[in-house]
Amino acid sequence: HVQLVESGGGSVQAGGSLRLSCVVSGDTRRRDCLAWFRQAPGKEREGIAYIDARDGTPYHSASVKGRFTISQDNAKNTVYLQMNSLKPEDTAMYYCAARTQGCGLRAAQYAYWGQGTQVTVS
Repeated sequence: HVQLVESGGGSVQAGGSLRLSCVVSGDTRRRDCLAWFRQAPGKEREGIAYIDARDGTPYHSASVKGRFTISQDNAKNTVYLQMNSLKPEDTAMYYCAARTQGCGLRAAQYAYWGQGTQVTVS
Protein backbone atom coordinates (compact mmCIF):
# COMPACT_ATOMS: atom_id res chain seq x y z
CA HIS A 1 0.00 0.00 0.00
CA VAL A 2 0.90 3.66 -0.34
CA GLN A 3 0.14 6.35 2.21
CA LEU A 4 -0.05 10.05 1.37
CA VAL A 5 -0.29 12.96 3.77
CA GLU A 6 -0.86 16.49 2.48
CA SER A 7 -0.08 19.76 4.22
CA GLY A 8 0.40 23.43 3.44
CA GLY A 9 -3.12 24.57 2.71
CA GLY A 10 -4.58 27.74 4.13
CA SER A 11 -6.27 31.03 3.38
CA VAL A 12 -4.62 33.62 1.16
CA GLN A 13 -5.58 36.72 -0.75
CA ALA A 14 -5.82 36.71 -4.51
CA GLY A 15 -2.38 37.02 -6.08
CA GLY A 16 -0.73 35.25 -3.19
CA SER A 17 1.19 31.98 -3.06
CA LEU A 18 1.10 28.69 -1.21
CA ARG A 19 3.19 25.54 -1.35
CA LEU A 20 1.48 22.24 -0.76
CA SER A 21 3.45 19.20 0.35
CA CYS A 22 2.60 15.52 0.13
CA VAL A 23 4.69 13.00 2.03
CA VAL A 24 4.59 9.58 0.40
CA SER A 25 5.30 6.35 2.23
CA GLY A 26 4.78 2.65 1.68
CA ASP A 27 5.42 0.40 -1.31
CA THR A 28 7.53 2.32 -3.83
CA ARG A 29 6.56 -0.14 -6.55
CA ARG A 30 3.00 1.21 -6.43
CA ARG A 31 3.68 4.88 -7.09
CA ASP A 32 4.93 5.38 -10.63
CA CYS A 33 2.96 8.60 -10.87
CA LEU A 34 2.11 11.24 -8.28
CA ALA A 35 -0.54 13.84 -8.93
CA TRP A 36 -2.46 16.72 -7.46
CA PHE A 37 -6.21 16.98 -7.80
CA ARG A 38 -8.65 19.52 -6.46
CA GLN A 39 -12.34 19.56 -5.77
CA ALA A 40 -14.48 22.60 -5.15
CA PRO A 41 -17.93 22.31 -3.53
CA GLY A 42 -20.48 21.03 -6.02
CA LYS A 43 -17.86 20.30 -8.68
CA GLU A 44 -16.12 17.20 -9.92
CA ARG A 45 -12.61 16.35 -8.84
CA GLU A 46 -10.16 17.95 -11.26
CA GLY A 47 -6.67 16.71 -12.03
CA ILE A 48 -4.29 19.65 -12.24
CA ALA A 49 -0.75 18.27 -12.29
CA TYR A 50 1.22 15.08 -12.21
CA ILE A 51 4.84 14.05 -12.09
CA ASP A 52 6.35 10.81 -13.27
CA ALA A 53 8.01 9.57 -10.09
CA ARG A 54 10.54 7.54 -12.10
CA ASP A 55 12.11 10.36 -14.09
CA GLY A 56 10.58 13.57 -12.72
CA THR A 57 8.73 14.55 -15.89
CA PRO A 58 5.95 17.00 -14.93
CA TYR A 59 2.65 17.87 -16.56
CA HIS A 60 0.28 20.72 -15.73
CA SER A 61 -3.29 21.20 -16.86
CA ALA A 62 -4.21 24.28 -18.84
CA SER A 63 -6.09 25.72 -15.87
CA VAL A 64 -2.92 26.01 -13.77
CA LYS A 65 -0.06 26.00 -16.28
CA GLY A 66 2.22 28.96 -15.76
CA ARG A 67 0.98 29.51 -12.19
CA PHE A 68 1.44 26.15 -10.45
CA THR A 69 4.50 23.90 -10.47
CA ILE A 70 4.70 20.28 -9.38
CA SER A 71 8.02 18.90 -8.19
CA GLN A 72 9.41 16.07 -6.11
CA ASP A 73 12.19 15.53 -3.62
CA ASN A 74 13.06 11.85 -3.68
CA ALA A 75 15.29 12.13 -0.63
CA LYS A 76 12.31 13.36 1.39
CA ASN A 77 9.73 11.18 -0.37
CA THR A 78 7.74 14.34 -0.91
CA VAL A 79 5.91 15.86 -3.84
CA TYR A 80 5.18 19.58 -3.87
CA LEU A 81 2.75 21.91 -5.57
CA GLN A 82 3.94 25.49 -5.70
CA MET A 83 0.95 27.72 -6.34
CA ASN A 84 1.50 31.32 -7.41
CA SER A 85 -0.85 34.07 -8.60
CA LEU A 86 -3.72 32.39 -6.82
CA LYS A 87 -7.26 33.26 -7.85
CA PRO A 88 -10.56 32.88 -5.99
CA GLU A 89 -11.49 30.09 -8.43
CA ASP A 90 -8.54 28.08 -7.11
CA THR A 91 -10.44 27.65 -3.85
CA ALA A 92 -10.88 23.91 -3.30
CA MET A 93 -9.79 20.89 -1.33
CA TYR A 94 -6.48 19.73 -2.77
CA TYR A 95 -5.59 16.05 -2.85
CA CYS A 96 -2.41 14.16 -3.53
CA ALA A 97 -2.73 10.81 -5.31
CA ALA A 98 -0.55 7.94 -6.51
CA ARG A 99 -0.94 5.33 -9.20
CA THR A 100 1.07 2.61 -10.87
CA GLN A 101 1.72 2.00 -14.56
CA GLY A 102 1.80 5.32 -16.27
CA CYS A 103 0.50 8.83 -15.69
CA GLY A 104 -2.63 10.83 -16.38
CA LEU A 105 -5.20 13.13 -14.83
CA ARG A 106 -8.22 10.89 -14.55
CA ALA A 107 -9.12 10.41 -10.89
CA ALA A 108 -10.38 6.89 -11.52
CA GLN A 109 -6.85 5.82 -12.48
CA TYR A 110 -5.47 6.58 -9.02
CA ALA A 111 -5.72 3.96 -6.31
CA TYR A 112 -4.13 5.87 -3.46
CA TRP A 113 -5.28 9.19 -2.03
CA GLY A 114 -4.47 11.51 0.80
CA GLN A 115 -7.05 13.16 3.04
CA GLY A 116 -6.73 16.55 1.39
CA THR A 117 -5.75 20.05 2.42
CA GLN A 118 -8.04 23.07 2.05
CA VAL A 119 -7.00 26.10 0.02
CA THR A 120 -9.13 29.23 0.22
CA VAL A 121 -8.42 32.29 -1.91
CA SER A 122 -10.31 35.50 -1.26
